Amino acid sequence: MSPHKKPEGRLARWWHSNMPTRESLEQNRFLKPVAHRILAPELWRFTRRSVPRGVALGLLVGIFLLIPGLQIAGAAMLALPFRANVPIAAAMTFLSNPATTPLILAASYYIGSIMLGRSGDMSQIYALMENHASIRQWMNWLLSETAPVLLLGLAIVSIGAAVIGYFLSIWLWRERMGRKWRSREIHRRQSDGTGDLGYTGGTP
Repeated sequence: MSPHKKPEGRLARWWHSNMPTRESLEQNRFLKPVAHRILAPELWRFTRRSVPRGVALGLLVGIFLLIPGLQIAGAAMLALPFRANVPIAAAMTFLSNPATTPLILAASYYIGSIMLGRSGDMSQIYALMENHASIRQWMNWLLSETAPVLLLGLAIVSIGAAVIGYFLSIWLWRERMGRKWRSREIHRRQSDGTGDLGYTGGTP
C-alpha cells in the first residue's frame, strides 16, 4: 500500500468503528420522540453539502456538550434543521473522548479565564464526569463560579473546531472527487487507446 493511502485507510476504519447504526439511534432514549425524522433516508445520504454540515455540527456539539449520552442525541437533532448527514454528525462527537476531553477542558478553561479575567474550580467538573453525574447535577453546576469561564471557553473552542472541520471536509471532499474523476479519465483514455501512447504527428 502506498504511503498516501494509509491515512485514508485509518480514517475509514475510524468511521466504521464509530459510525452509529440506524438501530442504535432508534433505541436512543433521547431521540425516540423524533426517531422517525432522524432516520429519514435523505439525512443519511453522503453529499457535498450534507457531509461538511455533519462534520461541523458533530464537532460543535461533541466539544461543547461534554455530557455523556447527550452528545449523539444533540448532534442528531441539530442535523434535522440543517439538513446535515446524521451518521457523520453523530460519529464526530466521538472525537471528544476520555483521551481528548482533558485537553479540551484545559484549553477551554485557559481561554475562558483570559476572556473573563477570572478563574474557578475545575475539580467540580472532573468529579461530575468521573461519577457520571445526572442531568440535574449538571444543571446545578451551571450555577457555580466556574461555569461561565468554562462555558465561554468551550463555546470558542467548539465554534473554532466546527469552522475548521467544515472547510477541511469541503476540501477533502473536492480532493476525493477530483481523484475519482482523474482515475476515470485515465481509465477511459486507456480503454480508448489514447492514454500515454503519445502522438508525434508523423506517419505511423
